[in-house]
Amino acid sequence: MTSQIENIGDPRYVRALGHPLRVRILAILEERTASAVELARMLSADIGVVAYHVRKLHQLGLIELERETRVRGAIQRHYRAYERPRVSEEAWREAPPVAKQAAVDATLQQIYDYGRASNAAGGFDRGDAHITRTALRLDRAGWERIAESLLETLRVVAQVEEDTRERVAAGEELELEDVGLVMMLFQAMPFSRRPPQDPGCVDDV
Repeated sequence: MTSQIENIGDPRYVRALGHPLRVRILAILEERTASAVELARMLSADIGVVAYHVRKLHQLGLIELERETRVRGAIQRHYRAYERPRVSEEAWREAPPVAKQAAVDATLQQIYDYGRASNAAGGFDRGDAHITRTALRLDRAGWERIAESLLETLRVVAQVEEDTRERVAAGEELELEDVGLVMMLFQAMPFSRRPPQDPGCVDDV
């Protein structure tokens, strides 16, 4: 039986995130349980290809088999993602660069897919929706102040979500909606310092 990945430094983690379709499958299975057939339908992808990557994710310890159902005489296996490995500051600092890059690349892909689909569906139409990209020049103390501020924001967000769950459990009739929140803090590569591109290549707009 395949063991769950619990450490970002586990070599299986990099292998699991090494294909963009696996990243998309994982994003769906972090939200809900699904079979390969359902995933193929949601992703508009070939069922054989999707089933292969689902088996790989299971073998690599990122998803678990939750149940089996019989459909027209065939067995469908329904999977759910394990909770992502929790990473402390120390563990992140000590993780191999290739593991960190794989984790970040996978998350950025999910953010792009999630944000673009939500935007197309009107997800940013509300007056209090928000999107900002800010370029900063900071010293170490400035970085640490912002990092702590973002951690505090995450703590507040977690408390707000927990309060909502408790109100629902208490019987309040609430109009719930899916909400996306993305935060990033990183050492930036400014656009003005990027390596020259091939003249034949143009960034998508």
